[in-house]
Amino acid sequence: MHPESNQPIETRGTFLSTLLFGSRWLQVPLYLGLIAAQFVYVIHFMVELKHLVTGTFTLSEEAIMLIVLGLIDVVMISNLLIMVIVGGYETFVSRLNLKGHPDEPEWLSHVNANVLKVKLATAIIGISSIHLLKTFINAHNLTDKVLMWQTIIHMAFIVSAVSIAYIDRLMPHASRH
Repeated sequence: MHPESNQPIETRGTFLSTLLFGSRWLQVPLYLGLIAAQFVYVIHFMVELKHLVTGTFTLSEEAIMLIVLGLIDVVMISNLLIMVIVGGYETFVSRLNLKGHPDEPEWLSHVNANVLKVKLATAIIGISSIHLLKTFINAHNLTDKVLMWQTIIHMAFIVSAVSIAYIDRLMPHASRH
């Protein structure tokens, strides 16, 4: 028994551990919010796809290319959302129990916080690349300052992702020594 309390020390430690571990369930509304955000992206995708289809004979090649890149961008952001929702839930909240399910994503079987960080960083580079390509296609309508800053920001994403991957690669080696 703890001198200042009538409870045994083990009981208070168990309660605190249970409370702290249970707090992971507070993330569930966040993941549900991301599912709602993905639904918004589906609607946005359909609106842009309709714009592309109805403008097939009136849009310029450049306009079609920009719309298609926008659609690709939406898909890549949606993929990023799925990685965060499914991978984050599996890593930080609870197992999804998908073993043997024919639709289980291959990457989910070995997901952890570090793998998720690297996957997210590379997905962000992909999204940034699409934005940068759209910028270059539309460069004649933009200032040099905008082009320069978007390129610098893209490079910052690349340096960040390489750094995260490098640190992740070092981590197992550091823990063995």
